[in-house]
Amino acid sequence: MVVTVEPYAGSPMVDHTLEIVERKGRGHPDSICDALCDAISVALCGEYLKRFGEVLHHNIDKALLSAGSVSKEFGGGEVISPMRLFIGDRATFLAGGEHIAVDEIAVETARNWFQKHMRFVDPGRHLKCEVLLGKGSEELSAIFHKPGLYRSANDTSAAVGYYPLTPTESMVLELEGHLNSNAFKSEFPETGEDVKIMAIRREHEVEVTVAMPLMAVFIGSEKQYFQKKELVRREIHSWLNAFLPGHLRLSHLNVNALDVAGKGMDGVYLSLLGTSAEDADSGQVGRGNRVNGLISIARPLGTEAAAGKNPVSHVGKIYNVLSHKLAKEIYERVGGLTQANVFLVSRIGDPVNEPAMVSVQVVLEDGVALVDVLSSIEEVVEEELVNLSGLCSALAQGQWPIC
Repeated sequence: MVVTVEPYAGSPMVDHTLEIVERKGRGHPDSICDALCDAISVALCGEYLKRFGEVLHHNIDKALLSAGSVSKEFGGGEVISPMRLFIGDRATFLAGGEHIAVDEIAVETARNWFQKHMRFVDPGRHLKCEVLLGKGSEELSAIFHKPGLYRSANDTSAAVGYYPLTPTESMVLELEGHLNSNAFKSEFPETGEDVKIMAIRREHEVEVTVAMPLMAVFIGSEKQYFQKKELVRREIHSWLNAFLPGHLRLSHLNVNALDVAGKGMDGVYLSLLGTSAEDADSGQVGRGNRVNGLISIARPLGTEAAAGKNPVSHVGKIYNVLSHKLAKEIYERVGGLTQANVFLVSRIGDPVNEPAMVSVQVVLEDGVALVDVLSSIEEVVEEELVNLSGLCSALAQGQWPIC
């Protein structure tokens, strides 16, 4: 394996005049699909490991959350038709003559996820699941029967990661976590989980747009809606001013920008279940955040949907996470760098710890030459690949968030 290290041709992201960063929060339909599929993969890994001592072939990386329908009014409403969750792709249903209840595990895991993360969703009444999982192909399933610590890559795929995050990226990531935290929901129980944040930085000024529904059951009138929204807006404004570093200034904050006073129900963003999947927006795996939790325009982005892919042979998951982990390790351990980008390419059939290509691009601090950091970067890459089984195990146990 050859590790290519070269200077990054551009400037660090923090020095760009324009920066655009988005995050789809926990209750966004796309984020729900990612989280559900990965939770199902983790549950299957647990079942396979418990019964057979190893992770068996599966890829739960296809899902569609089809929006339901509701009737809303100030003070409440009713669910007319439930959301429909279609869970698809491949899994191992039979091993060593024993049956694995894949469909049942998938449905139970999905319902448990909603019960844990969406306060107003009753999965028994508000969600209908349809499992479309099938048996894996013989060629790909055979990968799991080969001896050795590492499985063969089941795809030829590319991934890219970067580090460090900019202040704008960190702000978007932390703000969504704050708005969906237990503390915030205790103080503002009328806010839903379907949070979406878009930040635009122009030089030193940052504009932030937040979409977050208010729960109809807590809002008795249009007047009360705008009163509650203003309290929420002020809290977000205060949080942003406290979080942003001194060289950045909050220029404008938009909260539920489509609202229009005087239009009643047509001019407010209300929800019954806390997610737009109740009636307005469907979701799919792979349309949400990258594995570092962000959608950062102008950053290098991979196209793989990591959620739900198996954690021991599918490089679409392993390399997406590994590339970001490598970039972070290189930046923090090597020193003399202001930014690191890592590109990984797999070749189907090769062991996952032997990528076909590793390319590292670095922005060097003033006075630092590439030769000063070259061997240290190569050492970090080799060490991470030698210890890749630890990352695979963490992914199998759901210890590494991917959305």
